[in-house]
Amino acid sequence: MWKLEARPEPSSFWRIASPLLALVLTVILGVMLFLALGKDPVKGLQVFFWEPIRSGYALGELVVKATPLLLIALGLALCFRSNVWNIGAEGQYVMGAVFATGVALLADKTSGGWFFVPVLLAGLVGGMCWAGLAAWLRDRFHANEILVSLMLVYVAIMVLGYLVYGPWKDPLGYNFPQTKTFEAATQVPRLFKGSRVNLGALMALAGVLALWVFMFRTRAGWAQQIGGLSPAAARYAGFSSRRAIWVALLVSGACAGLAGALEVAGPIGQLTPYVPVGYGFAAIIVAFVGRLHPVGMVFSAILMSMFYIGGELAQSRLGLPKSLTGVFQGLLLFCLLACDVLMNYRLRWRSANTKGLA
Repeated sequence: MWKLEARPEPSSFWRIASPLLALVLTVILGVMLFLALGKDPVKGLQVFFWEPIRSGYALGELVVKATPLLLIALGLALCFRSNVWNIGAEGQYVMGAVFATGVALLADKTSGGWFFVPVLLAGLVGGMCWAGLAAWLRDRFHANEILVSLMLVYVAIMVLGYLVYGPWKDPLGYNFPQTKTFEAATQVPRLFKGSRVNLGALMALAGVLALWVFMFRTRAGWAQQIGGLSPAAARYAGFSSRRAIWVALLVSGACAGLAGALEVAGPIGQLTPYVPVGYGFAAIIVAFVGRLHPVGMVFSAILMSMFYIGGELAQSRLGLPKSLTGVFQGLLLFCLLACDVLMNYRLRWRSANTKGLA
């Protein structure tokens, strides 16, 4: 019989191999899912893993999807490493889009090409304000940041709905719930002609480097992690656990808010009720599949964006529901949780005879 036996120390091999094994298991389960739905599994896997990389334009779209996921995941990684559980990045992403829109609507035909800068800064502030509510309630009243941040997601969506159905609704938009299209001056500059990849991709990569330096090469980053994991030890060492909470949530909110601003001032070009697409929740999976490491999250963000694009293609080409994207995301997360057991336990075969002699 097989038995799980505790390892004397966590396996460094399975720390790297576990996400890879989880991806393989996700593919296998995906094949079984396509067969159960009566679809060709080869075509199904093709739309998820080949179509998103088959051309230069497809790669550009992959980067467009991966950029907000990576930005949000970077902020969440800092939170989780600090033992602060921000589950409401989706709300911070939405409020970043709302704040950015408020500034973008001030632009007119005469605005200079620099106008996208205050638009992005407004998104940062919006995300920080929304995350700051959770930080204040946790710090002042010891409220659980998981519940607070999660409930604030729905408040943010209601604020968004009020604005696009009410005061910000485009009077020339044929009664559609959306703002007017932003002026060209508010648009984030694109990096390549004929592609939607914009400056946000470089910002995300800069964020990867900044987070790596902060967490692994600075005393402040080390203090941040200690302050979250062990408040008593942090106080003994002279670090502030309260500061760790505020820094983690404000940085996480800023990253999510920036992602929201980049979306409305980039690919979308206006504020609509369809801005909340689940990036804030999907980024949680991105963070954990990437092992809360900035470099690892680059690859997991690309993988998650493939699921988003694959879900859209599966809907149009195979007649499958778009919710298949969430199914693949969930499969990947559950497979990762299962495979992570191998970091702390090993499988041992123990025969029945041996057990009886013992």
